[in-house]
Amino acid sequence: MTSEQLLLELTLNAWKGQLKRADQLFAGFTDEQLQAEIAPGKNSGQYLLGHLTATHDRLFELLDLGARLHPELDAPFLSNPDKSGLPQPTVAELRQYWSDVNAKLADHLAKLLPSEWLQRHTQVSPEDFKKEPHRNKLNVLISRTNHVAYHLGQLVWLRK
Repeated sequence: MTSEQLLLELTLNAWKGQLKRADQLFAGFTDEQLQAEIAPGKNSGQYLLGHLTATHDRLFELLDLGARLHPELDAPFLSNPDKSGLPQPTVAELRQYWSDVNAKLADHLAKLLPSEWLQRHTQVSPEDFKKEPHRNKLNVLISRTNHVAYHLGQLVWLRK
């Protein structure tokens, strides 16, 4: 195994580990628990589930892996705050979307070659990428792994 392959494997294992923690946490909550705020005046667990699902769904286009599954989640979970009044899918629907998005994403990520991970993502121009080669697909995955971990730290407050 080359150093490049090892670094990729470590990064993918961190990603998968955070997703496993998230899956376990979400599975441990009832729908009613997820509808509660993590703290008074803060986001609900339902909002965070939708937010993470929408963020992961955006990875398909960002990493040039194909079309998104649920672009309709952007308005209620990315462009607007919780309690915006916009219609949201039910917790049950969000649980299914979470599962579907991450399963399809896992299939696509497993097929990327090590050299592809170091290519630019779709939101950086070729000119900017020459100046900032760290703006690559691998860096996006590292950032999203940290994003999941951050919100898992919030979600544990739903355990009461």
